[in-house]
Amino acid sequence: MKDLVEIIAKSLVDHPDQITVTETCDDDVIKVELNVAPEDMGKVIGKQGRIAKSIRTVVKAAASKGDKKVIVDIK
Repeated sequence: MKDLVEIIAKSLVDHPDQITVTETCDDDVIKVELNVAPEDMGKVIGKQGRIAKSIRTVVKAAASKGDKKVIVDIK
């Protein structure tokens, strides 16, 4: 999941070198944290959060094979 979020985010922003993605796994939850540069935050979130919602939808679809819930947190 970490690689998928990183590839999507790097294609959206102006400063792809400032992206960091961390992934933590609990019992039945995978939490993916995406950190971007402050000036790129609007590009990752999009108007009314549409791009952020789309990123979360793609990640959830990719994780549907497993039995773990995936949470994408954008900071």
